[in-house]
Amino acid sequence: MAKKTQKRMPRRREEFTYRGHSVEALQQMALSELLPIMPARVRRKFDRGLSRDHEKLLANLRAGDGTIRTHLRDMIVMPEMVGRTFEIHNGKEFLAVEIQPEAVFHYLGEFALTRRRVSHGSAGIGATRSSKYVPLK
Repeated sequence: MAKKTQKRMPRRREEFTYRGHSVEALQQMALSELLPIMPARVRRKFDRGLSRDHEKLLANLRAGDGTIRTHLRDMIVMPEMVGRTFEIHNGKEFLAVEIQPEAVFHYLGEFALTRRRVSHGSAGIGATRSSKYVPLK
């Protein structure tokens, strides 16, 4: 049996588009133009209106050019946030997150996880005999 050799083409990095619109085009659109292409949950949030804190975050975003620290994990990532660095609170500390184009219309909280992976140690003092068993290498 002959070995089949196949050359892999290098993965081409195409420009990101969201429902047929480039990031630059999304950034130029007004909110009324963005609403029809948003997912339903995001569209509902904007229809009901943003809170005062969310409006303040957007104002800080438009005014400054540094990193922005926030507790607002339920803020929607808008196209104007792409390329900026946010420090998002995960309940214990602020995690620095650079917003990529693929994050548009997701929540900020999705990028700062609140739970860690559990890594159990060995059995402690007072453990039963069966739980103390550790296989030898």
